Amino acid sequence: MREIEIQSFARQLLEAHGAKAIAEAAQNAIDLEAKGEVELARTWRHVEDAMKIMRGPHQS
Repeated sequence: MREIEIQSFARQLLEAHGAKAIAEAAQNAIDLEAKGEVELARTWRHVEDAMKIMRGPHQS
């Protein structure tokens, strides 16, 4: 997946699922890693990282 596609996908997930989208992306990566799907897992980690950046720093 190209960077622009990852950013777009990450934004759509955040808009649709809110903060839980990050946890869902992480779980998808874990599940794929367990199945040996390393490249797909890497893509999900990239999506997870993009969402964390979009969300910004935690507010106190």
